[in-house]
Amino acid sequence: MPLTPPRPAPVPLTALRAFEAAARHGSFQRAADELGVSAGAVAQQIKKLEDWTGGTLFQRKAQGVRLTEQGARALPLLSQGFDLLGTAARTLRGVPSRAQIRIAALPAVAQLWLSPRLTALGRALLDADISLHALDTCPDPARGVYDLGVYPGDAGGPVLASNSLIPVASPDLASGIRQPKNLAQMPLIHDTAWRHDWQRWLGAHAVTGVGADRGAMHSLYSIAVERCMAGDGVLIGHSALLAHHIGDGRLVNLFPDLAVPAAPLRLVLPPQAGLSPLVARAAEALANA
Repeated sequence: MPLTPPRPAPVPLTALRAFEAAARHGSFQRAADELGVSAGAVAQQIKKLEDWTGGTLFQRKAQGVRLTEQGARALPLLSQGFDLLGTAARTLRGVPSRAQIRIAALPAVAQLWLSPRLTALGRALLDADISLHALDTCPDPARGVYDLGVYPGDAGGPVLASNSLIPVASPDLASGIRQPKNLAQMPLIHDTAWRHDWQRWLGAHAVTGVGADRGAMHSLYSIAVERCMAGDGVLIGHSALLAHHIGDGRLVNLFPDLAVPAAPLRLVLPPQAGLSPLVARAAEALANA
């Protein structure tokens, strides 16, 4: 019988996972976004691992963290190991049984595009529970933390919805806007995640006399949309996220002929080797939802 390498016990798997994510990203915060925890929790787990190993894995500096030689030696082996664990886990979840489909999405996409489609998705996947996780950064599909992702992108997986930049306003406010130069007299509304959208749209149409940076800035796109519907100003919207709002008359697309192309919504899939039958069904259902 072949000998197996020794396995130290107890191995702090949660701490190892936090270290691998932080080392791969070069950031505690980006590791926290991937794992769905706080940056402080990642730092705590890494400190626990350093105590367990008796060595220093990161150099903490004012501008960020850097791997030590000891940490750099361990990273490729740990990444390979967690990739294998992810593949094995997806294989297990492919066995017919009640399971959970975990979908990661940009917060604005989760609220405005995915949420209205969850009922239809649930009907198509009666043997699974569907959970939605709002994350600013698209997780690495090879890590196996989430089964599917929905994020804007110019390259990647299948396109779920085309997208463009469009100024939108409430019906009352829209009645006083006939042409782009009228925007100079209107409050503008921005979202921090897409803070340059107004500049892009105004520049694409050579609109002058309108300050692209003035107006209210919101850190949640859904709040920006709410304030726009309330008549607080004109929002530079993403058509993929506002189709229902425009269709039912809550918002008005001010200049339908002046849309500026933006990154479409794409489906982020795990590697083909790790695509279980259940996740494949979920991906198909989401594409048709």
